Amino acid sequence: MDLEIDPASTTPPYEQLRWQLLDRMQQGALAAGSRLPPVRQLAAELDLAPGTVARAYKELEAGGAIETHGRNGTIVAWSPDAGERRVQELAAQLAAVARENRVPVERVRELLEAALSD
Repeated sequence: MDLEIDPASTTPPYEQLRWQLLDRMQQGALAAGSRLPPVRQLAAELDLAPGTVARAYKELEAGGAIETHGRNGTIVAWSPDAGERRVQELAAQLAAVARENRVPVERVRELLEAALSD
């Protein structure tokens, strides 16, 4: 895997790694079902602390992009369908919270547009 971490960047190394892995998933270089290297192995390859790689993996897992199966490794779960499903789930949660808090639909749209433009 041709990953590079720029130590001079203001972006933390775990975030650089997370974005690069997610980009490779979205580009198809890491297809759903592909196995990612173990944390310690990838940390050694990139000259990073294992905790840095573990944090990137943890954030990718929280976003549904990967699944960790203990000793069976870390597997890519992201696919175009999975990504859209995740957005759909979050949109349903947003709608429920907006209704619960009586936030008008137009205000929710404004907030969403602002978030998307950032």
